Amino acid sequence: MNRGLRIAFFGSSLVSAYWNGAATYYRGIIKTLHQQGHQVTFYEPDAFGRQANRDIPDPDYAKVVVYLPTIEEVNRCIASTQEADIIIKASGVGVFDQELEEAVLKTKREDQQVIFWDVDAPATLDRMIYDPEDYFIPLIPQFDQILTYGGGPPVEKAYKKFGAKECSSIYNAFDPESHHSVPPQADYQCDLAFLGNRLPDREQRVEKFFIAVAEALPNKKFILGGSGWDDKVLPQNVRYIGHVPTKDHNAFNCSPLAVLNISRDSMASYGFSPATRVFEAAAAGACMITDAWEGIADFFEPEKEILVARSSQEVVEILTTLDETKAKAVGNAALEKALCAHTYHHRARRLEEMLQLKSKMA
Repeated sequence: MNRGLRIAFFGSSLVSAYWNGAATYYRGIIKTLHQQGHQVTFYEPDAFGRQANRDIPDPDYAKVVVYLPTIEEVNRCIASTQEADIIIKASGVGVFDQELEEAVLKTKREDQQVIFWDVDAPATLDRMIYDPEDYFIPLIPQFDQILTYGGGPPVEKAYKKFGAKECSSIYNAFDPESHHSVPPQADYQCDLAFLGNRLPDREQRVEKFFIAVAEALPNKKFILGGSGWDDKVLPQNVRYIGHVPTKDHNAFNCSPLAVLNISRDSMASYGFSPATRVFEAAAAGACMITDAWEGIADFFEPEKEILVARSSQEVVEILTTLDETKAKAVGNAALEKALCAHTYHHRARRLEEMLQLKSKMA
């Protein structure tokens, strides 16, 4: 391999998972790139209370630059990226996204790659389809490539229709050093647990696949984790525990009889969009129940490695018959598949091949 690439990465946050579901994804990819000899500088704004709710200190696998959410600070950060081989702008930074996307293209050197990494591609595409005047549409062909962390062939095809030179999915995964089995904790023991922030395009599906199930099974115990659900009316057998720090995710996944994955509307409609929690739960040997979406079998085998429900009634039926023996068998099978195919080493190797190829062609 040639000398490591110097990568400037603009994202929401590397050090905080607070209102930031992409945090562990960024960590897994960037940590593995560092292990492969690449140097990453991660730029993130001091916004949305994330710096006050850090999960980790600055890691040794990246230089973290925290900037104030002002246009002057944005411009200062852009100016500092001129020595980078690759500049990556992720979606959903949260402040000055349009300005960042325009600036990284405007200041690009001839020998630089500039990549847009869409961590919410179905929502981005739906936004552009709804608004043909969206500012991002004319920018797409200017990026050397578009990366997404979900969506698979449907998303790749849609981005190419908007003029993308290249579009590839780099799926979620897990870091075996961070996500693994731990002893169950009493605080997280229940029949079914769901972890996810309250978002407009997820709430209705949570009501369908989680809250309605709890109402139908009053003798079973449920736990809801994630930010924003404080004022949500919940059945008495649902315990809301708020934000769950990443250091507690293993216990959260290992302690319940089963954990639930619920896709956001746009991700369910495009398919091929497994959430981070799917791989992290598998890494802990958890028995997973997921709502149905196209492409599940590309990642885990239904009924053997993951249980699939197309309605709230099917979740009820699964929980009614699920016992510890079956749950353990499903969880162990998921763990075996995850270790063989879904670590961040698997994802980063594919990414590295793409970046090295592009750098040699430049």
